Amino acid sequence: MAIGVYDFFSGCGGTSAGLRSAGFRIALGVDNDSNASQTFKANFPDAEFISDDIALVEPKHITAKMYPRDDAMLFCGCAPCQPFSRQNKRRGKDDPRFNLLGYFGKFITHFLPEYIFVENVPGLQRLNADGSPLNAFTELLESLGYKVTVDKVNCLHFGIPQKRVRLVVLASRLGPISFPKKTHGPDTSNPDYATVRNAIEDLPEIQAGETDKNIPNHYASRLSVINMERIKATPVGGRREDWPDKLVLKCHQGDYDGHSDVYGRLRWDEPSITLTARCNSLSNG
Repeated sequence: MAIGVYDFFSGCGGTSAGLRSAGFRIALGVDNDSNASQTFKANFPDAEFISDDIALVEPKHITAKMYPRDDAMLFCGCAPCQPFSRQNKRRGKDDPRFNLLGYFGKFITHFLPEYIFVENVPGLQRLNADGSPLNAFTELLESLGYKVTVDKVNCLHFGIPQKRVRLVVLASRLGPISFPKKTHGPDTSNPDYATVRNAIEDLPEIQAGETDKNIPNHYASRLSVINMERIKATPVGGRREDWPDKLVLKCHQGDYDGHSDVYGRLRWDEPSITLTARCNSLSNG
């Protein structure tokens, strides 16, 4: 069966890349980030792309981009996670991105794709539980005749060197879909989790402010003298709480106990903590 993927909130195409590696055909990406759209087009030259705010996109715009020879359609809706993240001070309905799943549902209602995939932070499920965007979304799917399965997935159980828990929604009009079995960890054929060492040990060493000439995106940020001292004062597995008083930032002094995981140092032989969108910044851990 030829399944065409329609990737809403596609960004540069991370979800599409995974699905392509699993044998799916990438038909369309939709995103309002012009920089991400350029990367998507470079990685998926045969796919169509709509570069616009999803609130302004109409079903007719999708129809004009559809590939006629697919046997089935998979709609992906991995909307930005920030409105539902614990790190977001505007968390909830005050964030303009709060209802992106609602816009995604508009296209599902119109086209009734055979399959649906949604991935987001677990906070999507916890936030305003009774009236959460997730509840409204799954109720919509069920009213349209979809069999819906919702579960939390930790990426380290599937060979990713990172402790990253995500909420996943699978839905189908052709029958229920079960989640794949874990491939890594206790009671699997791979009892050891992938580690930071597994992921980056083979990268050549570079100094602060340097960029590797041969490996794209392998660079190290410039560091001030005091930030270099902070790094040296952070033990393996440690964080800013391990620093001497002279290195502590003013905003972290006193009784402040928030964001204790920033300025952290990873353990070489363990999976990484959850990486955030700004993980390339020292102050984001």
